Amino acid sequence: MSTVAPTTRPAPVGAQRPGAARRRPLPGRSLLHTVIGVVLVAIMLFPVYWMLNASLAPAGNSLNTQWLPLDPDFSAYSRALSDQGQNLVTSLIVAVGACILSVAIAAPCAYALAQFQIKGTAVLLFIVLISQMIPGIVIANALYTVYTPIGLINSIPGLILADASQGIPFAILIMRAYLETFPASIVEAARVDGCGHVRAFWSIVLPVSKNSLITAGIFSFLFAWSDFLMALTLTTGETIRPVTLGLYTYIGTNDTDWSAVMSTAVLSSLPAVILMIVAQKYVAAGATGGAVK
Repeated sequence: MSTVAPTTRPAPVGAQRPGAARRRPLPGRSLLHTVIGVVLVAIMLFPVYWMLNASLAPAGNSLNTQWLPLDPDFSAYSRALSDQGQNLVTSLIVAVGACILSVAIAAPCAYALAQFQIKGTAVLLFIVLISQMIPGIVIANALYTVYTPIGLINSIPGLILADASQGIPFAILIMRAYLETFPASIVEAARVDGCGHVRAFWSIVLPVSKNSLITAGIFSFLFAWSDFLMALTLTTGETIRPVTLGLYTYIGTNDTDWSAVMSTAVLSSLPAVILMIVAQKYVAAGATGGAVK
């Protein structure tokens, strides 16, 4: 009588063998990574904490500032607002204007470079990229020679144009990366229904590209808000002075009242911090929107 050997089925791929222990992260290693991350974040945020702490110091001298603001004094903020309030308003107007101008110019340019079959697109993109590498002081000096005969020195429109020249190339690169993934069939369907290129761009492309628009606008705003070279080169008086230049001169005239200086620094940081907190989800989506096709 013949016996048939029992057949054994091969174990499925990826199945765990009996008795094999699963690899789990060691508790000590995970705790070590957490501690290292907390220490690095604390080191990076310590200047921000010290700026806020020194702004609340009652003595006004940074050498006498305690590690914890146990006795906060907010009088320095009233002095900072009275001295630098107009400069903050100037920076806000210039930054908002540069943001609007940058997005208004960059959006159609990015759409044309992404969707239209234009000869020399690679050359145009290379020129846009090269413009990002030019030192700001070179552009500022060139604009000074252009602004002088047409009367744009010491003017808000001149600062808006100058700051927009830095935000437009970056906004084009950001928006083009996203618009390359935009389905051309949607625009073609709109064209069949009678929409022109401008109507299709305004009514279809822009609403869908909200994340990239917000991302480009935020970075353009931050470029203009933190600008110092353009403000230093293109303003020669005290009537038009952004907060970056105002803080620079404020340090020289208040070297013994660091509470007011740090209060001005805190106030000038608030718009950027609030903007990034409110729009962080749009920035994350817009920055990675064109990463995967």
